[in-house]
Amino acid sequence: MSTVVKPARILTGITTTGTPHLGNYAGAIGPAIAATQAGDAEYFFFLADYHALIKCQEPERVEHSRLEVAATWLALGLDPQRVCFYRQSDIPEIPELTWLLTCVTAKGLMNRAHAYKAAVQENVDSGDADADKGVTMGLFSYPILMAADILMFNATRVPVGKDQVQHLEMARDIAQRFNYLFGAEFFALPEAVVDEDAAVLAGLDGRKMSKSYNNTIPLFVPAKELKKLVSRIVTNSQMPGEPKDPDSSTLFQLYQAFASPVETAAIRQRYAEGIGWGDMKTVLFEKLDSVLAGPRERYAELIANPAAIERTLQEGAEKARTIAAPFMRELRSAVGLRRLG
Repeated sequence: MSTVVKPARILTGITTTGTPHLGNYAGAIGPAIAATQAGDAEYFFFLADYHALIKCQEPERVEHSRLEVAATWLALGLDPQRVCFYRQSDIPEIPELTWLLTCVTAKGLMNRAHAYKAAVQENVDSGDADADKGVTMGLFSYPILMAADILMFNATRVPVGKDQVQHLEMARDIAQRFNYLFGAEFFALPEAVVDEDAAVLAGLDGRKMSKSYNNTIPLFVPAKELKKLVSRIVTNSQMPGEPKDPDSSTLFQLYQAFASPVETAAIRQRYAEGIGWGDMKTVLFEKLDSVLAGPRERYAELIANPAAIERTLQEGAEKARTIAAPFMRELRSAVGLRRLG
């Protein structure tokens, strides 16, 4: 008897607390969209707006970021017909599952979460008498919400950064505990997928591009603003004609993330020949603008028509709930939340 092999189910959460920038594209968005176009796996992409509430209590910022993030992924080519693209808060089964999982998760497991330990250590280092000062239950228990995101759809593979691997291990622990307590293999055990080669771009000041450093280059600023931002990228004092090291250059790193291997090799040679920083900034701007011009136009159209984005997200939620709703009924029955007659 032949065994039917189910396709891998890959799930990616996208936090909605800021404006997507070049680093987001190179490190996550671009590779993820490319994978959906090349592979035969099942893909789930969701706006993690419940997660956004953990650190952001600015309603307008959360609302606008949800719009920006959704428009960005769609403008860059995410096909909602090929994937399940939804908003976390549109799936009521997720917070319900979060509670079921919370009731079987040991507090000691949450005590070991990196984000919580870092918050406690910061309080200890500052001499605060309350080690838990400023720690909300959202921060403390958000690995359980992350586990619910994953286990709700029995994702088998979850692309994450190295700092999130611990949370995947926690999701596995929680799933195993639930399966053991209620006597069946309700949940598959997800695997973390860490791309060791994922691009980590430097920002305007040479540090990692990050909203927390205020050094980002937003993906879809107008061409004029993009040129100004590129001109602000910090370089060293080497003069035109002096050979330069491309591997230590923010300008080269950004160019490489958006150029073909042939184009990158040609610019590497120009570094050896001593290209001036002003010329390199012009080259970088022209490359970025050529790659982003089309998506920028599409992004502007989407931002101007939020109702179209809303329809797409609602269609994605309906697709997601065809999986989540019956599975949640099964889980409710498993824990004893059954109808009486």
